[in-house]
Amino acid sequence: MQNDVRAVLQYVPQFRGRLFVVMIEAGRLPEAAVAECLLDMAALEDVGVKLVILVLNGDVKDLYDWSLECEIKVAMAREPIQGPRLLQEARDILGRGQVPVIDAKGYDALDDEMVNLVIALGASKLIALLEQGVLVDGAPVHAVRAAEVTALAEGREVVGMTLLEKAAKACSRGVPRVHVLDGRQQGVLVDELFSNEGVGTMVHADSYRVIRELSQEDIPELLGMIGRSVRRSFLVPRNYEEIESRIHDYRVMLIDDNVVGCVALHHYPADHCAEVACLYVKQAHEGRGYGADLVRYAEQMAVERRIPRVFALTNRAVVFFRDRMGYVEVSPDSLPESRRTMLEQSGRHSKVFEKSLSD
Repeated sequence: MQNDVRAVLQYVPQFRGRLFVVMIEAGRLPEAAVAECLLDMAALEDVGVKLVILVLNGDVKDLYDWSLECEIKVAMAREPIQGPRLLQEARDILGRGQVPVIDAKGYDALDDEMVNLVIALGASKLIALLEQGVLVDGAPVHAVRAAEVTALAEGREVVGMTLLEKAAKACSRGVPRVHVLDGRQQGVLVDELFSNEGVGTMVHADSYRVIRELSQEDIPELLGMIGRSVRRSFLVPRNYEEIESRIHDYRVMLIDDNVVGCVALHHYPADHCAEVACLYVKQAHEGRGYGADLVRYAEQMAVERRIPRVFALTNRAVVFFRDRMGYVEVSPDSLPESRRTMLEQSGRHSKVFEKSLSD
């Protein structure tokens, strides 16, 4: 339960003030699922998310009344989806701190008319709660770049290919993220938005998973993240000043704008080598290959700096470095003198693994 709360809380400042457009096939979904979706939208409103609701089918007035019962501050839009004054009316309602409820009956999910409104409003997410989500080989695609949708579908069984293509088109036109969800599942909205991996299919225009340089603002989060491994002697202890002094050595991995892992590359110019250090992936994200991606990123940094070999010290990731990453165990005597002295003084019994990058 505590992990669930922490997972939710990390998104609150990220979502506050953002606009999400939610389109819902209200007339085709179980009442219990619609009710929970509305309660979840009320919770989003409470944490500062701005909302617009597009009703694709069913009784719009009924959904409006139900939204009031859930204490969502809704206001019924008078203009239809293609009405010439709808955009201004929606902006006026949002400006009053209310949630526009817009009649979109007669349109299919992700049709251009609705995407036009989403773009004009500057929404950061378009969320479709539908009778059927997108499945690729029987499972949702948690995150796929719009430009990769066609390649993703080649040779695979896709349910909802038209939706997938429409989502990609919406992203190419300027919608940052499109979430296509199976609205029959209770709690699907919160499960999708308040977890890094999600439960539905998200198509995104930008890079959902990125590795970038560490910033000063990241240092406290980095220290908190690696603290568990430091206490268990898996990682060398570090403090704020030490990291700050070598800040350009560090890289962090972000999933959906949240830091989930890190790595550092410490250069030893006199010895023509570098150390792959401070490798860590949050426990909730282990087993997805992120550690290997971070190591490969550090190796590429070394290649770009014309460093011919890298090494890593570990007392628990022997199999990972040897069998997965292609490192070879070597004697501690091969370490740069300063690093060997540091290892001896630490009292740690780490094994040394090395990889040549000269090829």
